[in-house]
Amino acid sequence: MRKPRRPDPDVHESDYRVPAALGTAAWTVALVVLIALGDGLPETERWWIGVCVTGIVLGVFGFLYIPRLLRQRSEAEARRESAGAP
Repeated sequence: MRKPRRPDPDVHESDYRVPAALGTAAWTVALVVLIALGDGLPETERWWIGVCVTGIVLGVFGFLYIPRLLRQRSEAEARRESAGAP
């Protein structure tokens, strides 16, 4: 016989910009290291520079988009609550 399923834990809301900023900083450090290597970086490994730039661009996008997304979610929730209230 199967055990009853436990209820889902409450969602822990936090500032999601912190991990986005840390990830962007890590990609920036990696890019600086690769650029510092200069000619020491083999031709076959230069594609990592593009990966770092892509990581930075996506991190900046996420950092700027997250507050907008959270604001839209809270506005939608407020509209649902006000529409449901008599």
